[in-house]
Amino acid sequence: MHVVRRQVRVGSTPERARWADGYDPFSQEGQCLTGHNDFDYVYQAIQSTGVSYLLKSEGYEKIIHAVTNAIAELESSLKFNHLIQKSEEKLTTLETLAQGSFFQYLFQGTRAVGELEDDFRKLGISLDPTLPVLIALGDLQHHAPNHSFADRQEAALAVKFLSESFLAERAAALGIIDRYGDLIWLIQPIRDTDMGAEEDFARTVKFLEGKFELLQHACTDSMQLTVSITLCCDPCDWKKLSEVYDRIRREQHLRAGDGTQMVQTVSMGTVETAAKSRSLRDKAEALAAHLDSGRRGEFLELLEELGGLVLDDRGGGGQFFVELYFTIALLLLSYINRWELHDKVATISLMRSDMHTSWYESFEFLKRTAESLFDLRRNGERNRAAAAIGKVRLYIDNHIGEDLSLVRLAKVIHFNPSYLSRLFKQECGLNLSEYIEKVRIEKARELLKQDELKIAEVGVLVGYEASHSFTRFFKKTTGVTPQEYRDAMRK
Repeated sequence: MHVVRRQVRVGSTPERARWADGYDPFSQEGQCLTGHNDFDYVYQAIQSTGVSYLLKSEGYEKIIHAVTNAIAELESSLKFNHLIQKSEEKLTTLETLAQGSFFQYLFQGTRAVGELEDDFRKLGISLDPTLPVLIALGDLQHHAPNHSFADRQEAALAVKFLSESFLAERAAALGIIDRYGDLIWLIQPIRDTDMGAEEDFARTVKFLEGKFELLQHACTDSMQLTVSITLCCDPCDWKKLSEVYDRIRREQHLRAGDGTQMVQTVSMGTVETAAKSRSLRDKAEALAAHLDSGRRGEFLELLEELGGLVLDDRGGGGQFFVELYFTIALLLLSYINRWELHDKVATISLMRSDMHTSWYESFEFLKRTAESLFDLRRNGERNRAAAAIGKVRLYIDNHIGEDLSLVRLAKVIHFNPSYLSRLFKQECGLNLSEYIEKVRIEKARELLKQDELKIAEVGVLVGYEASHSFTRFFKKTTGVTPQEYRDAMRK
């Protein structure tokens, strides 16, 4: 008997195939073509997977066919491993993009430490949310002209992975891509128990200055990229992440010269007040997202936060309020235009801040307008839900004798079955199956009053092909059989 396994190795005699250098032809590592008459070895072979069995009398054509199949399996396995590797690379890229999206969201506000710990764990972020963090901002400039968005994204990812390998020696670092296509690094020192926390961060800043210079040279030489880096040398609490990011970006904008190959360090004590307008743009985007998604509570909470900024800025000439007012008014007007709500919401006062007697009144007007939009959305959702459920109920009434499975009914209004089930219970106060049974029993009672219909025919008309099933259903629901009910109606 011949035994064929993937990756072919041929022994000219049983002894040579079985025992050269202690080689076991039936081990998981050994893949061979060999032959032996001893049943013990055959029995050992059939315990393994991926093994073909051939009799010597079957000839070379059969052996060649088995070997060809083994080679095909091996090639398929190699392709599968290649696909796994590609999938892992894509997973790493997707995780990077997910982390970047999360931090872009985090820059718009604050979250409790407990929430951060949960988010960090789910997103594979190796930083400690209970400890402060150093922040650096990298401005990437391509040497090649006419580079596409995909080129910029690919280059930013390459710099991110390269930088993390550079910094891994002394720090835990995470590089993320911000909304402008620049890189932000969040860095924590690998703690030295012989040093205090302050000294540990100071030493890490020196380490970062040197490593970032090496990174700049590597990017220029290998990727034709120029990277200018601004590093905040003061540890930042996670709650102040948005404020520090604003300040670093402002300092980078105000750098001397074009900043080519520059590693600039800034201190929180030397930078000016954060640029409110950039923070406002981020918060306005969050407001628009909350409005589009119908998140009323989150929208009003963020709006109140912006209202607090208005009160803080009253002594500053009101310029920030003007920007704030028109930013919010524009996003409300855009929503009204998209959903064609002009006949339901007054828009004439939206772009006229001078129509209000005070900042407070202007802000309250924006708040009332937003609340009216949420009310309209909610009422629209309720009306559309009622209309959809009405359509389902009408279909049930008109097709009570047909298939009324959840899948069939979901297709009627193009919903997925689970959502239809929840929505029906929410709108009608009872399960869909309970409603169908209710309609069937009412229809059956009505038909049983007609003497010309047999009991079995009534059952078919309400969806029961088997008369005994109809009888069981009717008695379970009413307490009497269909015949007993008919007899009682006759009396």
